[in-house]
Amino acid sequence: MEFAELIKTPRVDNVVLHRPFYPAVEGTLCLTGHHLILSSRQDNTEELWLLHSNIDAIDKRFVGPLGTIIIKCKDFRIIQLDIPGMEECLNIASSIEALSTLDSITLMYPFFYRPMFEVIEDGWHSFLPEQEFELYSSATSDWRLSYVNKEFAVCPSYPPIVIVPKSIDDEALRKVATFRHGGRFPVLSYYHKKNGMVIMRSGQPLTGTNGRRCKEDEKLINATLRAGKRGYIIDTRSLNVAQQARAKGGGFEQEAHYPQWRRIHKSIERYHILQESLVKLVEACNDQTHNMDRWLSKLESSNWLTHIKEILTTACLVAQCIDREGASILIHGTEGTDSTLQVTSLAQIILEPRSRTIRGFEALIEREWLQAGHPFQQRCAQSAYCSSKQKWESPVFLLFLDCVWQILRQFPCSFEFNENFLIMLFEHAYASQFGTFLGNNESERCKLKLQQKTMSLWSWVNRPSELSKVTNPLFEANSLVIWPSVAPQSLQLWEGIFLRWNRSSKYLDEAYEEMVNIIEYNKELQAKVNLLRRQLAELETKDGVQESP
Repeated sequence: MEFAELIKTPRVDNVVLHRPFYPAVEGTLCLTGHHLILSSRQDNTEELWLLHSNIDAIDKRFVGPLGTIIIKCKDFRIIQLDIPGMEECLNIASSIEALSTLDSITLMYPFFYRPMFEVIEDGWHSFLPEQEFELYSSATSDWRLSYVNKEFAVCPSYPPIVIVPKSIDDEALRKVATFRHGGRFPVLSYYHKKNGMVIMRSGQPLTGTNGRRCKEDEKLINATLRAGKRGYIIDTRSLNVAQQARAKGGGFEQEAHYPQWRRIHKSIERYHILQESLVKLVEACNDQTHNMDRWLSKLESSNWLTHIKEILTTACLVAQCIDREGASILIHGTEGTDSTLQVTSLAQIILEPRSRTIRGFEALIEREWLQAGHPFQQRCAQSAYCSSKQKWESPVFLLFLDCVWQILRQFPCSFEFNENFLIMLFEHAYASQFGTFLGNNESERCKLKLQQKTMSLWSWVNRPSELSKVTNPLFEANSLVIWPSVAPQSLQLWEGIFLRWNRSSKYLDEAYEEMVNIIEYNKELQAKVNLLRRQLAELETKDGVQESP
């Protein structure tokens, strides 16, 4: 298919653009295969380049011969185009609708994008499983790399290489895979060097109504326990939902077969419930006519902060079991690709200082989201404005980033990255020139040959010029476990995401710049103090030598 077939009117003059925080500007609108571009001859006006994949929905309206297109973006921005001529307006609208809903992944912009920057690092090879395993292998010899899934035959949503107990062979793993949802047998998510406790994750066991069991599965998860120790199975579904799953062939671990494990149910919502929550929240944030009561009522009825609280509470429970009780953990919900990954990731941010650095957090995203099989292509297909909802769209990753922001806000000096880093990850998960978030799992990414045909997001982010924008000037390495408050009073609406197009951040940006300047000036003064101290010490040493007989 040629993009030209979808572009009925490639160019229109005298189009007026209205967008947040900019004055209205008249210019020429151009449509390409991947971008909507508006450029103006007026001085000091910034061009608009909008990826079609960032468009969530469009509305049209007409007043006489003048047509208006309202574009609602996946990053929650709303843009208005006033187009002279009804025919041109209808043609532009239908072209945008067609170009923003392409079915084929290989027609998306990452396959056509060519970087204009020097590639210093190949991001596709920055966080390989072998490198991550080396970090653990110095502390323990109880685990091994397994290549049982190298052809994606055992589990289509797992990566080719996983970390499993050394005492369990590949044949046993194959048997366990038939007993777990989607073949997702228990694998290592995190090793706590302080006491050797671990977090594992998997899909639900397929016990069904007959109470089916699997000896290899029992042996595998018991292999993670120390002698005389108990473990916890955190099920991210309510007991009622887990029991209902048995009727469909799923289920949960029977205590009779897992006597050393205590099961805890922590209900975390999924799918359409989270999507509806996001729609309600964005709608409330965009409505400027609310009085105080109505705003608070709408914020509450969205339940967004309630979902944040549920996820953070579960992550804190996991961290507590690991660090304070010295107990290992197995986490799963139904598939093990959504709420499971939210909890394993956040627990590591609480427990592991490396996860709070820029590269450590990138490694976490790569390991616990991309390689672990979170279906980004499905979950991030639409955002808060699209009316044609599919059942698998859900802001799971955005909720995770919001939880990270809540912890960052409570511990502003413990993170090497700032809020801009989290916002950038949100934007690229929904629409990007990079291939990192394309596909639903490693198997799909291999078939698409993303490493050969697209550029990795990490190649761009990890250049000094970009790192400077996402580095937290307040960062001081903190080797301790951090314990965030999950009290309702401690959780706030993430204004940087949900209100950034509704009110200007000009004064906040100025305050941030001033803070950076003060910190830099303080460093300069500290360096001068250190130099003067050294010079004073040298002078005192010389005086001492001269005075001695």
